[in-house]
Amino acid sequence: MLEPSVLIDAETVQARVRELGAAIERDYQDKDLTVVVVLAGSFIFAADLVRATALPLTLDFFGVRSYGDETSSTGVVQITHDLARSVEGKHVLLVEDIVDTGLTVKFLIDTLRTRAPASLKLASLLHKPARTRLPVPIDYLGFTIEDVFVVGYGLDCAQRYRNLPYLGVLTPSDGSSPLR
Repeated sequence: MLEPSVLIDAETVQARVRELGAAIERDYQDKDLTVVVVLAGSFIFAADLVRATALPLTLDFFGVRSYGDETSSTGVVQITHDLARSVEGKHVLLVEDIVDTGLTVKFLIDTLRTRAPASLKLASLLHKPARTRLPVPIDYLGFTIEDVFVVGYGLDCAQRYRNLPYLGVLTPSDGSSPLR
C-alpha cells in the first residue's frame, strides 16, 4: 500500500472546518436547517462540520457513485442511497467531499431542487477547478486544490485511506496509477 504525501495537514483541515461551521451558523441561525451528507466520501467532513455548527439541525444522507474503483469519474451518476425524509420547505445544505468535474454535484443539486426545498446551498471540502466540466456554485468551500488524486479525511482510493486525519496525495514512485 502506498503512503500518501501530506497535501493539507490535519490541523489546517480542522481550522478551516471550524471557520466554515461558524459561517454556516451565522447564515442559518434562524432557519430550519437540514444537512444532506453525500456518502461515503464526505462523512468525516460532514461530522466535523455539524459539530462545528452549534445549531439545531437534522441530518440525512444521499448515496451516489460516479467513480467506482477508478481514479476518475465515469460521468454516470448512480444513486445508491436516497434520502429518508422529505426536504420540502427545508433549508438544505448539501455537504460534498470534492467538486471536480461538477457532474455529480450538478446531478445532486438538480435532484434536490425537484424536492422543493426552501433553499439549497453547497458546502464542499475541496474544489478542483482544473477538471471542471459543469461549473456549480460552492457556497462554503474548504480548499481549492490542483489536479491531483487526493485521499484521506473521508476520501478514498479503492475504499482505502478514508481514515487518514489529513488530506494526502498518492504518487507512486514509478508514475503508475495509484490503484496499483
